[in-house]
Amino acid sequence: MTLGTLRIKGNGLRAPHWHFNANEHGYLAQGTAWIGVVDAGGVVTTYNVTAGQVIFFPKNTLHWIKNVGSEDCFFLLFFSTHDELQTLDVDDVFFSLPEDIVSRSLKPEGGINFIRTFHKQKEDQGVNLPPNLAELVTNPSYVQSPDSLVWRYFYDLKGSKEYRFPGGVIQLAQYWKNGSELSSHEQIFSEFLNQHQNALTLSTLRIYNNGLRQPHFHFNANEMGYVISGCAKVISL
Repeated sequence: MTLGTLRIKGNGLRAPHWHFNANEHGYLAQGTAWIGVVDAGGVVTTYNVTAGQVIFFPKNTLHWIKNVGSEDCFFLLFFSTHDELQTLDVDDVFFSLPEDIVSRSLKPEGGINFIRTFHKQKEDQGVNLPPNLAELVTNPSYVQSPDSLVWRYFYDLKGSKEYRFPGGVIQLAQYWKNGSELSSHEQIFSEFLNQHQNALTLSTLRIYNNGLRQPHFHFNANEMGYVISGCAKVISL
């Protein structure tokens, strides 16, 4: 498993990209974002996500994230690979192709001369698009996709069932073998997750002041965590 953080400034965009060797699970700790996903069949799904909610992108799925709020978006990202993460951004693809091929493929007005107006930026454009593509960032129009599509890539973790223990509470975004207690939307997420090899379980753990998560172990998984707030003592045997 690989863990990362992603901070997107107000009105910023994580440019369209995909990962060759990992599914991606994300938890939005702060902010409001608009998500776009294109599946293998070319179906585009877009939806809104707020703090406390979860996103999921299967391996090799094109996706992007735009901050639609004034404050920073801060994501915790979990990738289902122990190898170095392999990622390709759309702008890298664009600038790596010969100009004539891009022109014939996109057929823009102005042809190859229009394509030549785009210049690759010196800095990595993983978060910021080139100035001549700023229209995509500052003046977009969004349409929320149907729930049947959205809930494949989205889970309302903060609104899900709470599993309480004496020292705190746990909430889980995962595949459930017995989904009888799940809502119809949660069942969509659970079943879609189960269709993808090496999909992860994502959860939040809140431990109250001076509380304790009792000693335990997991039979079928490694566990990796990120401390969002507070201070704790961890013991591993």
